[in-house]
Amino acid sequence: MSEVNGMRIGELARQAGVTAKAVRYYESLGLITPGRLANGYRDYDGDDVRLVREIRALHRLGIPVEGTRPFLECLAAGRAYADDCPASLASYRAAIDELTGRIEALTARRTTLIAHLNAAAHRGSGVVPPEERGTAVMDYLTLPADLPVPEDDGAADHLPGTRAPRLALLDTAGRTVRLDALGPRRTVVYVYPLTGRPGTDLPEGWNSIPGARGCTPESCGFRDHFQDLLAAGAGRVYGLSSQDTDYQREVVERLGLPFDMLCDPALGLADALGLPTFEVEGMRLFKRLTLVLRDGVVEHVFYPVFPPNEHARQVLTWLREHPL
Repeated sequence: MSEVNGMRIGELARQAGVTAKAVRYYESLGLITPGRLANGYRDYDGDDVRLVREIRALHRLGIPVEGTRPFLECLAAGRAYADDCPASLASYRAAIDELTGRIEALTARRTTLIAHLNAAAHRGSGVVPPEERGTAVMDYLTLPADLPVPEDDGAADHLPGTRAPRLALLDTAGRTVRLDALGPRRTVVYVYPLTGRPGTDLPEGWNSIPGARGCTPESCGFRDHFQDLLAAGAGRVYGLSSQDTDYQREVVERLGLPFDMLCDPALGLADALGLPTFEVEGMRLFKRLTLVLRDGVVEHVFYPVFPPNEHARQVLTWLREHPL
């Protein structure tokens, strides 16, 4: 039982740091239920103060007022903390996923604005924008007409339904990403062998290796369809390869990607999940495939991937045909 009784709404609001109007709103949602005095006036106590303070603190974290109910029910169940219950943790995850989606959408808009700014700034001048410099970039974007088609060798058949490993990978923003802790929203991870870059030769015979050529156009496809993928239900998009962070960061900046790349130089994901790989010039590289992860489980796999420049549209079609 609370030690504070006979409190009016103004006093409750003052102690909890909210307005009386907010208290009435919480009551209308059934989040707090005051007692009634004989004269009909509301009667609040210390427990109500704690509940209102909890609502206020959670709302400041970005959780909607209506979404605080699991936390209040946790307190009502006798827990010492409002987030001691599974439902509270689920509410945290939902709020994090919602914020992640907003951040990624804003990042995509920022990238588009930067591209428009660069184009406008260089329009009518003799300076060539960075994205148009050199012919090497265009060479990487253009796929040979006789590119060999990779065959489905069954190397990915075991993946659907497999749990993601507790593998922590560094992304190109310097953050650590746990593939088993990405939450209930779908995460698209397109895995590729090696992105070409201007001034760097690709391995000898690269075009003749089925599924090797096309990493740059594939990434550009995911860039161009990024907003569509989010609208179709993807919570995140990542590219993943065995190149180091500096190498991939250059790719992100040069191609104007609105998402980050994951770096796996040790091919830990390949070893943990049994992903197909191949060797060329002494390098072990990922074979091209795409994972759709949800709740720490591989929901769907695209393998083999062909043509790479059309793959983002293939993923988009699947998302639209399999809404959550």
